[in-house]
Amino acid sequence: MTCVIGLLSSQTTQTAGIWAVALVLVLIFLSVPIALALAVPSLLAVYVISGTTALQNLLSTSPFNTAASWTYSVIPAFIFMGMLMVESGLTTKLFSASAKWFGWLPGGVGVGTTAAGAGLASVSGSTIGMTYALARAAIPELLRAGFNRKMAVGVVVVAGIPGSVIPPSILLVVYAGIATVPVGQQLAAGILPGVLIAVTFGLSIIIASLVRPGLANRGVEAEGQSRAAWGERFRSLLPIWGFPLVMIVLFGGLFSGAFTPTEAGAAAAITALLVTVAMNLDRSALGRIVTAAQKTVSATASIFFLIIGAELLMRLLSISGLSEMVVDFIVSLNLSRTWLLLLLVVAYLIMGMFFDTLPMMLLTVPVLLPVLVEMEINLLWFGVFMVIMGEIAMVTPPVGILAFIIHGIAKNPSVNLGQRISLMDVFIAVAWFLPVAIGFVVFLIFMPEVVEWLPRMIG
Repeated sequence: MTCVIGLLSSQTTQTAGIWAVALVLVLIFLSVPIALALAVPSLLAVYVISGTTALQNLLSTSPFNTAASWTYSVIPAFIFMGMLMVESGLTTKLFSASAKWFGWLPGGVGVGTTAAGAGLASVSGSTIGMTYALARAAIPELLRAGFNRKMAVGVVVVAGIPGSVIPPSILLVVYAGIATVPVGQQLAAGILPGVLIAVTFGLSIIIASLVRPGLANRGVEAEGQSRAAWGERFRSLLPIWGFPLVMIVLFGGLFSGAFTPTEAGAAAAITALLVTVAMNLDRSALGRIVTAAQKTVSATASIFFLIIGAELLMRLLSISGLSEMVVDFIVSLNLSRTWLLLLLVVAYLIMGMFFDTLPMMLLTVPVLLPVLVEMEINLLWFGVFMVIMGEIAMVTPPVGILAFIIHGIAKNPSVNLGQRISLMDVFIAVAWFLPVAIGFVVFLIFMPEVVEWLPRMIG
């Protein structure tokens, strides 16, 4: 009520903008749906600043123009592709194949879980959904393989972070729309850092297994593998034939220039549809497709409502002059690019205690865009930075949402195999991997070429 009164009694446009942003935060903390929390204060502030006519014009044009953006047309195609791959059963088979291929390494089951998590997160479009599925399948296997319970949980916690930027990434598509950068180049920007962070997590598991064998199973030595074991690995690839096929269509079409991002997403979705039919030739194929379509409609609608809310907030920031005020304030601090980004690392870690990655992006990117342009920070690079930080923040104690989700799953006796896994165990597991993740982000800050090289080649 205080925010509403302050907004209605504002004497300047900047004051109205500040009260509106404060009201947005209050509504989010009160668990109001994010889309409404963004839209309602923005509309109220526009009415206070510019009157009824401006509000009517905004409502009559902004929602449609935002949803009709060609940039966002790829979102339903990517979501439908991911849902089909989940419904077809490919995702569970991918985890099994990854475990077989990497099982010979020290801590190999954990390395395989990281590889599978990157693949599953990239196609599912939801880190939370992927983590839920992977935790139920991977934690029991890791415990059976001799992993310490904290290490087993930690591997699952970080497994989805690489997939958040590996195409097709819904988060990067949404960011590309907000920042008005080319979707194809933004997706390309996530490939190399996504692969590198997955490799970094895999190496950290191997090193932990070698230094402290009690944390992770040592696996079996490479030279001890028999021909039968190699044969089993290759046989494990047969059930996941659809996954590389979909990826070839998506990446081949996108990066060869044959398809636009939207066309590549549509072609990949059609390929996933054919794969689902081929893998479920009984009557279950139609039901799986219908289920995937229903989930796609629901997820797409939710994302578009969020985007519309963010667009309304962006309009408010522009009308109120708050964007210019923020830019002037940050520029007056005389911060270098490095110090600004390091401060944003801390800020995103704190915000991740309360927000999912997408709401965090929609809330902060409109405010930061003028600052990024003023300081000549590459917007493609910042998209990758922002998404990775958002995913890291989601697991950071004491309020990281993924930590609580995994703890809830780990309490199931069929998952923990009789070993009690407490919330403190989950927090300790996150603390083991958090320095690795933050270290990788700092590496990207000092080596932006890792992100910028591939988009530059494609451009």
